[in-house]
Amino acid sequence: MDSSISTLLVPQLPLEREDQKDHGDSFLHTPFLQKESSVPINFIWPKRDLVVAHDELREPIVDLGGFFSGDLVATQHAVQLIRAACLNHGFFQVTNHGVDPRLVKMAYHHMDNFFKLPASMKLRAKRTPGNMWGYSGAHADRFSSKLPWKETLSFGFHDSDSKPVVEDFFKSNLGMDFEQTGVVYQKYCEAMKDVALAIMELLAISLGVHPLHYKHFFQDGSSIMRCNYYPPCKEPGLAFGTGPHCDPTSLTILHQDQVGGLEVFANNKWRNVRPRPDALVINIGDTFMVSA
Repeated sequence: MDSSISTLLVPQLPLEREDQKDHGDSFLHTPFLQKESSVPINFIWPKRDLVVAHDELREPIVDLGGFFSGDLVATQHAVQLIRAACLNHGFFQVTNHGVDPRLVKMAYHHMDNFFKLPASMKLRAKRTPGNMWGYSGAHADRFSSKLPWKETLSFGFHDSDSKPVVEDFFKSNLGMDFEQTGVVYQKYCEAMKDVALAIMELLAISLGVHPLHYKHFFQDGSSIMRCNYYPPCKEPGLAFGTGPHCDPTSLTILHQDQVGGLEVFANNKWRNVRPRPDALVINIGDTFMVSA
């Protein structure tokens, strides 16, 4: 099984083209993916897109421990690494980020349990046209061709005094049996916000502005939490789990499982990003690049 969890800070709604409008549930019930002897034509990508990455991206591994402890020398070193990465390809990984590894493990556990559910259960949380949140099988509600070989579960997060928004999403869409799932992901999203705001502080220093400039700007922001599951594919050379794209968000924080699969187009070549169980992958999105 290949899976990942990503938190995308301050999302922008994508424009919907004519070939991306709702085409119904014809490919929503994705357990059929594992049973097919060949890749259905809707999942086959053009050969020009199916480039195999052989090289590894040499992205910086940034230790945040010194920053969190107030070590000015370690903080400046982290800033230099982040600045170099952002001037090159916009990717780096962070360690000692403060997120409890037990929380990450629990997030994967609940994600695995969700994607193992019967289709009828998952469809209780089905993503509807015009809505960014919910379950989607192969994004069949948005695309009719070049479908990604994956299932996703997306939900929003923002601080709320009235109710825990993530817990409410799971209880209202899937029932009280998923209350604990909501609790875990509520805590996970809160932890990811702390990491995101720390990264924003380091980015501000790297750009020569006040350290709290971006942190204050994004303090009340919202984010998307997305769980991705990529079923085994008998002809992986014809399909993509996720096709080539740019993140329109300000910041993406990704945790990969150890199967790998993340690739970055850098210096005119596709390059693999090695999974590191103790690290989070950080990607600077289009919105932050414009604002910076």
